Amino acid sequence: MVRRTSALPGLLWLPAVVGAVLLTLPVLSLLVEADLPAVPELLSSPTTREALLLSVQTATAATGLCLVCGIPLGVLMARGRARLLPWVRPLVLLPLVLPPVVAGVALLAAFGRMGLVGQPLHALGVQITFTSLAVVLAQAFVAMPFMVLSVESAVASLDREYEEAAATMGAGPLATLWWVVLPLVRPGLLAGTVLCFARCLGEFGATLAFAGSAAGTTRTAPVEVYLLQQSDPQAAAALAVVMIAVALIVVGLVYGPGRRLFSVRR
Repeated sequence: MVRRTSALPGLLWLPAVVGAVLLTLPVLSLLVEADLPAVPELLSSPTTREALLLSVQTATAATGLCLVCGIPLGVLMARGRARLLPWVRPLVLLPLVLPPVVAGVALLAAFGRMGLVGQPLHALGVQITFTSLAVVLAQAFVAMPFMVLSVESAVASLDREYEEAAATMGAGPLATLWWVVLPLVRPGLLAGTVLCFARCLGEFGATLAFAGSAAGTTRTAPVEVYLLQQSDPQAAAALAVVMIAVALIVVGLVYGPGRRLFSVRR
């Protein structure tokens, strides 16, 4: 006898449709409001090009920092046995839920002129705030948890038999990590990298509070959208559409039709 799959409750449709409308209506409204024919002209503006180029450059650097630091953090969260790790994990993931302005204030407390680390650096003639380096740090601060979560999830779901087999063949912990674990979780690493880069491109609040909005130095594309909104709302909407298009591509790759490319091998 063939067992039929139970149908979904009809009551799910109403709240589901309301949720879908709530999530998609603002984006569709922006597409309607934006002057789409003006997008090419807007992109040809030196100010806009400068902001977009700075966003790409800083996001690339911040994503590299997330890779260097986030991968080890994710592996330790998944495989580490230290008693402090359960207490460290919430702190590592805290930027995911921090209000953007609070993140900027926290960065100022750490790296500002009178900050915990910034004060001795300033005494040595090193300034971080209101520089492109500040933008990179702000982007990495809010984006690194995505890398940590992606790596932790991928490594935690990996069967340990592969690592045990490598150990029986004489491979040390570092060789096992490099030649066995990381290649097996490569889809998770790619997904984390793409998400980090997208989050860095879209970072605004912490950047504005920590780095400011100096043209050519700290004025990224999201900051440019914010400034345009005050003087030219249609131009702001057009630039926002460009950023939404980039974000949509990223989300489609990781969670949409292209997600098979980033599925973790088991």
